Amino acid sequence: MRGVWRELASLVLPVDCAGCGQPRTELCAACHRALWRGGRGAGQVRPRPVPAGLPRVWAGAPYADEVRAVLLAHKERGALRLAAPLGAVLAGAVRGVGGGGGPLLLVPVPSARKAVAGRGHDPVRRIALAASVELRRAGVAVRVLAVLRQRRAVVDQAGLDARQRLANVAGALEVPGAVGRLLTGAPVVLVDDLVTTGATLAEAARAVRAAGGRVTGAAVVAASRSSFLFNRGCGG
Repeated sequence: MRGVWRELASLVLPVDCAGCGQPRTELCAACHRALWRGGRGAGQVRPRPVPAGLPRVWAGAPYADEVRAVLLAHKERGALRLAAPLGAVLAGAVRGVGGGGGPLLLVPVPSARKAVAGRGHDPVRRIALAASVELRRAGVAVRVLAVLRQRRAVVDQAGLDARQRLANVAGALEVPGAVGRLLTGAPVVLVDDLVTTGATLAEAARAVRAAGGRVTGAAVVAASRSSFLFNRGCGG
């Protein structure tokens, strides 16, 4: 219900741009352009060190400035209508990964139940659904399957180094029971809002593969500038 009230409130209360604070617009034209980085497209990223089992990862934008502010506004402040522009950025990253044949399955990395309850929504799943709408408009056959679950609690990753993050999430995700049959025969792209060390995406890939899924890559909205492999992913 909290997410419903937030969405209703956003329709009647004055808002400022989530990226720069410009009044009376949830996302101004300049910040919308910043999300797209001048239309130059997504780029492949690689954390260092690379965790074992991490698939190819593409990101839609560097995690800085307006992009960081917009992601946090959607995730932590419940600016739910920002899911659409963030989904468009994620769709660009999904196109970078490619499908490998057949209808594409987008599998969101799950948030902890406590975090979802506190925020009133699941931000990654919401962005994934928005990305699927964008991809279908472009003629891509795609489904969002929220099949990953946390099998045990993990601590907040903030402040942990790469090795600690790997230990924190090791074995933490699963695809329960017969749900794994939904993954059979179609390429899977893991999706998340942000990649830092890649530990969570590597664990998600392990869980999907264990359930019989074929992971072709991962797509995220944003990643650090330093992790982009090519200049076109750095936004200038």
